[in-house]
Parts: sequence; structure tokens; C-alpha cells
Amino acid sequence: MSRRVAKLIERRRGADDGEAAGRRAELRGEIAAAQAALERVERDRAQRRLQLERVEQTIAQNEALTPAIAALIEALEAAGAAIATRRATFEAALSADRAAGDELAAALRSCAQEEAALHARLHSENEALTALEVGAQRARDQLAEGEHVLTQLAARLELPADPAPEPLPEDEREALTARVERLARRREQLGPVNPLAQEEYASALEHAEELERQRTDLETALRELEKLIAETDRQIRERFDETFAAAARNFEELAIQLFPGGRGRLRLVSERDAPARVLGAQKPPASADAESDTAVEEGDEDFALGGEQEAQVGVEIEITPAGKEMKRLSLLSGGEKSMTALAFLFAVFLAKPCPFYILDEVEAALDDVNIDRFLDLLRQYSKRAQFIVVTHQKRTMEAADSLYGVSMGGDGISKVISRRLPPEQLAA
Repeated sequence: MSRRVAKLIERRRGADDGEAAGRRAELRGEIAAAQAALERVERDRAQRRLQLERVEQTIAQNEALTPAIAALIEALEAAGAAIATRRATFEAALSADRAAGDELAAALRSCAQEEAALHARLHSENEALTALEVGAQRARDQLAEGEHVLTQLAARLELPADPAPEPLPEDEREALTARVERLARRREQLGPVNPLAQEEYASALEHAEELERQRTDLETALRELEKLIAETDRQIRERFDETFAAAARNFEELAIQLFPGGRGRLRLVSERDAPARVLGAQKPPASADAESDTAVEEGDEDFALGGEQEAQVGVEIEITPAGKEMKRLSLLSGGEKSMTALAFLFAVFLAKPCPFYILDEVEAALDDVNIDRFLDLLRQYSKRAQFIVVTHQKRTMEAADSLYGVSMGGDGISKVISRRLPPEQLAA
């Protein structure tokens, strides 16, 4: 390759200066390609030299490891032979253990059969022993009874209970034999003696004591339950007193606000036909109002529960509009009843507030003046709760913060219009 380059250089130097510029460019390209090929050959030669050195090092390492590998192979072969010998020994021992296990299992089965036979025999012997003990007890009872009868007879006859030195005459003996037979029949009529009567009595006594303990526990639980019922009644009574007092105060204020110049109140009255109480038989509290204690009409009787007289308490609404002398709701007009209901609703709301309320056409029977009072009431308490009002009144719609329209579809199903209608658009 170097000689070729040298020749090209000589040829280039000996060339005529008058040759074309194209020939010079061609020679330059050939020279550059020859130099690049020379460089590639040099790099390939260096890489092959490095690879050859690595291969020689690997061969040297492998040759150095050859004795160790041979020794390792010999050790593995020796270990395999030892393992085979040990395995044969283990298999022989395992076969011997299996044979011994089979013999032991057969011996255990035989022992189990013998144990079952011994248990059966022991059971039969226990039953026989029990029967013998019962017979012995009966014999002892008969002996004791005979000795007792002999003692009684000796006492009645005023004779010693010792055996007589001479046998009795035949007639006396027959008479005594007949008497003994009569006594035996009489004893048989009484029935056999129960040797387990004492144990049965002890068991019955223990059961009676257990029942007595259970009765004591039930009485204790009943007393605790009565205390709990009394405490629950007390809490209910206190909560009712607090709620009713707050609602009564609020109702009086709202009645003055909704009925200018009028007044209203809530009071407790007796209800003869009220349903029975669920918890306990505690008497209801007396109202703080003096008239609530005398509101029971003449001829009414207290409701009796469990032998105790208990006055049933109800709530009565009294309202007196300005310029009128009426108190009963039945004497009010439709608008006045609606305003009274609103006053009672907001009185309870102020006593026990809720997060929101739904009012469905509560102002339908109101005129414009009362609608203004109703709207003032909503504005006054709108910061305490959220009011959702279903209405057809235009004045109520104009006062609403948010307004949603509802249309009736052809299939009779109500559909909510999702867009919000401003009050000015509704008025237009």
C-alpha cells in the first residue's frame, strides 16, 4: 500500500503541468482514499493484536486451571461413590424400619382389640357390681327394717330381742309366719327402696338454689331497669320542658310580629284520649303557666296506668288577632290559620334549628300584606338556615335569592328547568 502511494505521488510529480484540472482532482481523491484505507488497516492490525493477546492470556489461565479441574472431577467422582454407598445404607435401614413399623402397627392393632375387649368386660363388671351394690343395699335396708320391727315387737311384747333358747311351738310359728307374710306384702305394696333418692334430693336442692339465685339476679336487673326507665322519663321530661318553654317564648314573639296588635301563646292541656306512654309511669311536669294547671275541664278523668293516675299532657295553640276575641284555631280564617302555622313552625325552628327547611305553598292563602310579613320573616332568619320555598306567588319569587322553574311535561311528569331565572325576567 505504501509503494502504491509512492507511485501515485511520483506520477503526480512527473505529470505535465498542462494536464487538465480534472486529472489533478482525481489523483487527490485517490491519494486521500489510499491514506484512509491505510489508517483502517493499521487500526484493524492493532485490534487483532489486542485480541490475540487476550486469547493467549485466556489459554494460559485455562492451562493453569486444568490441574485444579482434574482434581475437582476426581473429588466429585469420589463424593458420588460415597453418596451411592450412603444411599444404599439408608435404603436398607429404611426397609428395616418399614418392616419394624408394620410389626409395631400389627401389635398396636392387637393391643387396641384387647383394650376394647377389656373395656367391654370392665363395663359389664361395673354393671354387675352396681347391681350387687344395689342388692346389698336393699339387703341392709331389709335387715335394718327387720331389726327395727323386731325391736318394736320386743318392746310391745316386753320381751328381750335376743333369740329364744327353745324353738317356738308349731302354731305360734305358723301365726308368726302368716304375720310376716302379711308384713312382706304390705312392704311390697309400698314399693322398692330407691338407693339414689338422696342424690336426687341433693340435685333437686341444687337446682332450686340455682333458680333462687337467678330470681335474685332478675329482681336486681328489674330494679336497675326501673331506675333506667325513671332516669329516661326524667330526661324526656326535662328536654320537653326546655323545648316547650323555648318554643312558647318564640311563639309569643312571632305572634306579635305576624299579627300586629294581637297576641298568641302555647300552653299545656290535659288530653283524655291521648295514647299511653311508652316509658314508665312518671307523672308529666306541671307547666310554669298558672292556667295550664287549671285547664282540665270539669268531668275529665285522669288516665290510669298500672293503678296510678297520670294526667296526659297536650299542647294547645291560642291566637288572638288584633280586634278579635277568639282563641281557638277553628274560629280563624284560612290566612290566619296559615300565619299561625308559620308562627308555630318558626317557633320550633328557633328552639331546635335545622340546616334547611322546605316550605310547600305555605303562603297560598295569604294576601299581599301577610305575604310581606312572611317574606320579612324569611329574610330575618335566612342567615340561620336555608329555606326552599315551593310557590306560585310572584312576590315570593321576586324576593328569592335563587329561582328555578319547573314545567309539566306531556307525560304528566314534572321536569326541573336547569337554568336560573332572574327576578326581573320573571316580572317582565
